Amino acid sequence: MNATDRTPADLLRSALAADPARPLVTFYDDATGERVELSVATFANWVAKTANLIQDGLSAEPGDRIALLLPAHWQTAVWLLACSSAGVVADVAGDPARADFVVAGPGHFEAGLACRGERYALSLAPLGRRFVPAPPDGYADYAVDVPSHGDRFVPYAPVDPEEPALIVAGAEYTGAEIVERARAEAADLGLTGPGSRLLSGLPYDTWEGLSAGLYAPLASGGSVVLCRNLGQADEETVAKRIESERVSATAR
Repeated sequence: MNATDRTPADLLRSALAADPARPLVTFYDDATGERVELSVATFANWVAKTANLIQDGLSAEPGDRIALLLPAHWQTAVWLLACSSAGVVADVAGDPARADFVVAGPGHFEAGLACRGERYALSLAPLGRRFVPAPPDGYADYAVDVPSHGDRFVPYAPVDPEEPALIVAGAEYTGAEIVERARAEAADLGLTGPGSRLLSGLPYDTWEGLSAGLYAPLASGGSVVLCRNLGQADEETVAKRIESERVSATAR
């Protein structure tokens, strides 16, 4: 990563320039058996399309707040980086009534209706499938709308790294603070540099979960094996995963 990177979106651009083919996010759901691996290039493509959806589809402006009512999931990671790219605030598990927009997954659709702005629903089904036959009332289907957006993203105005970028567990962070904290915490998490792989079973509703499950691996040039419902896997399964995925550190 470059010392000049000031936002999570900067970190992703540097990762893309350095080695687009390497794995960045490998996702497991131990309730469904799903496994998805996203290279830096594939992840960045999803981020670009989602950032274009935010900027052009939602007409969101820098400083607007998007409540992310989502679990630790590869699509949540995409939304976090897309928000950073567009300069909007990702409010993780935030109050929908105080948000400009809402992105919700199963179990949160009713709560998300408190937002008066536009709302997107994610099925969180394997391979990011759309809702069948239709998304919940009051929501647009992310899986239907995002493919039509561009593979490259350029914000209408440069993103200020000193402006708020993330709210989680009641604490607010600027883009620069996210990068600084993630870099500082990477070594303590066992991320010693490029090639390091961290298995995280932590939820995304705390800074610790976001750092282990996304930001610190990105800041260190490493990658994350992100596990949802890890408690449903037995120790033998976890041990085999650690070996097969060449995991070098864990956060559980």
